[in-house]
Amino acid sequence: MSAIEVFADTLGNYLEPDQVNLVRRAYFYAEQAHDGQTRRSGEPYVTHPLAVANILADMHMDHQSLMAAMLHDVIEDTGIPKDALVEQFGDTVAELVDGVSKLTQMTFESKAEAQAENFQKMALAMARDIRVILVKLADRLHNMRTLGALAPEKRRRIAKETLEIYAPIANRLGMHSLSTEFEDLGFKAMYPMRSMLIDRAVRNARGNRKELLNRILESLQACLEREGLQGKVMGREKHLYGIYQKMRGKKKSFNEIMDVYAFRIIVDKPDTCYRVLGAVHSLYKPFPGRFKDYIAIPKANGYQSLHTTLFGMHGVPIEIQIRTDEMEELANNGIAAHWVYKSKDEVINGNHARTRQWLKSVLELQQNAGNSLEFIENVKIDLFPDEVYIFTPKGRIMELPKGSTPVDFAYAVHTDIGNSCIACRVNRRLAPLSEPLESGETVEIITAPGARPNPAWLSFVITGKARSNIRHFLKHQRHSESIALGERLLDKVLASFGTQLSDIPEARIQAVLTDCQMELMEDLLADIGLGNRMAYVVARRLLAAEGASEEEDTQKISPDSNADNSEKPLAIRGTEGLVVSFARCCNPIPGDPIVGYLSSGKGMVIHQENCRNLADNRHNSEKTLHLTWDKDVSGEFTVELRVELEHQRGIIAQLATGITVADASIDKISVDERDGRVSVVQLVVRVRDRLHLSQLIKRIRNLKGVMRITRLKN
Repeated sequence: MSAIEVFADTLGNYLEPDQVNLVRRAYFYAEQAHDGQTRRSGEPYVTHPLAVANILADMHMDHQSLMAAMLHDVIEDTGIPKDALVEQFGDTVAELVDGVSKLTQMTFESKAEAQAENFQKMALAMARDIRVILVKLADRLHNMRTLGALAPEKRRRIAKETLEIYAPIANRLGMHSLSTEFEDLGFKAMYPMRSMLIDRAVRNARGNRKELLNRILESLQACLEREGLQGKVMGREKHLYGIYQKMRGKKKSFNEIMDVYAFRIIVDKPDTCYRVLGAVHSLYKPFPGRFKDYIAIPKANGYQSLHTTLFGMHGVPIEIQIRTDEMEELANNGIAAHWVYKSKDEVINGNHARTRQWLKSVLELQQNAGNSLEFIENVKIDLFPDEVYIFTPKGRIMELPKGSTPVDFAYAVHTDIGNSCIACRVNRRLAPLSEPLESGETVEIITAPGARPNPAWLSFVITGKARSNIRHFLKHQRHSESIALGERLLDKVLASFGTQLSDIPEARIQAVLTDCQMELMEDLLADIGLGNRMAYVVARRLLAAEGASEEEDTQKISPDSNADNSEKPLAIRGTEGLVVSFARCCNPIPGDPIVGYLSSGKGMVIHQENCRNLADNRHNSEKTLHLTWDKDVSGEFTVELRVELEHQRGIIAQLATGITVADASIDKISVDERDGRVSVVQLVVRVRDRLHLSQLIKRIRNLKGVMRITRLKN
């Protein structure tokens, strides 16, 4: 019997025959599309989509998800367009496949950007149909199970992505068993030695603990029978990555973690959970403050259970989780448990409603993020597993990540409340906005009209929503303020020329914008306001005679008026329309970082960025401007060098010959004798740029007798 027929038989247990046939058809289509393709392990490629569909079938997913699983790599790997899938299998399946497919037709600057853009695309598809992420998680799970065939570097990259994004998403959707498997497989691929050592230690500890474990289990079972309560008691294994995280995060030894005995009690209904809790509390003494009721207040991912920690026999700590069968199913499979779709593709259970809410917040993050990398950073922040529960003054419960502050709470209530927040009351007392909140606190936010977010908030907010909204607001605020400042600065300069911005012809403004590679005047004004351009330079360009040629608009200067090339133009970007001269104190040459200083009577004087003469004026944005050399700079530039030489016959002649051979010329030379053995030669030479200078210095350094050579700067 072929693999697809075995799979079809399995599906027959919960799907209609016509639905099973559709899945079968999708398999044969994928088999044909991937014909001739193999996996790294050498197996036919179609084994992968079939395995992904099997994972989803174990969760009892609907037939459309299974069809999408069969076809999930078709668009990406075979060149079959989305339209062909729409024609064959309908819009819904094609949309699911497209949501899972990577952006292959685009080129990205880096791996991180490609990853971020692909994740962003998937997040938007997931907001339309949550099944996209379930197909993706199943795809990733099979890839993680078969990582062994890949190169070590690729293995680690995929494992890192899984641990940072996919395991937290699975956890966020309440799919605990999937999240645990992701973590353990990712841990094994990232840190094979650590994983192996912890695994070995767990197996050894298991043998030593067996007797005590059985005795505690029997005592719990006997306690339930005495009270006449029906319940199934079982030991709970800690997974490897969880142990590793506790050892690293909480600085605990392996023995400290393993000394805690974990059990789970499964009962028939919620009422029995509380009865069982009473019974175990009468058997062993509970740890104060270690009881958590997630049945009354479920976690953000829908997880429900009672947690308590007890002093067991011989004083060993016992962790107990008490939950119903339904809660157990929901804890393991989360959103995939009891998958039910209405006719309008609306999901009906409470867990799905929570997921919808989370997806809505992901969409909000996407809208406010500046780019895909910022978006993925915010989502990672948002995938925190631990929550605190905060009450509003009216008694509504808000779920927030652990460590959240009143500012996070304000943004969680509403973006406008966050933006206009000025103070807060925690439990009716005024408290700092940066104070981390604890579960059970009542928080009241005080707002004021016209208040604005403070940039300092970014240093302590936790949630992605707060972070992205603050950044978004500040970005817009900064932009509008820089436009206003730029306009003021430009008007001030234009007034000194006896004109104003409104008097300048539109054609001239447009010509300057085109030169500056900008579309709107607002962008140019914002650039002036931010200090990227000088108001004086822009004003000169705006006032340049209409129809002036580009050649006239670029300053024709030479490094030295006596030079042969005095007719050649030298372009320094940002100095158009100005008289330009070079500072003699630091002698800048092409390749040096340069700053322009606006000097009265001298125009723009070019200095090196670290020139001491600019120390007092470096931060004066009205007079200084960071400039760049044009790519096509030509000409010769003076540089002052200091050479220390040992006395020997003809050394100065050798030095002069070396400079001539290096295609440089000497303007000035002077020799000082430091002592009877060493002479100091001061040279003024002409070079083309920094590269030419470094070649010259290298040549001089190789001369016999040269002890030291330095470039003189102020």
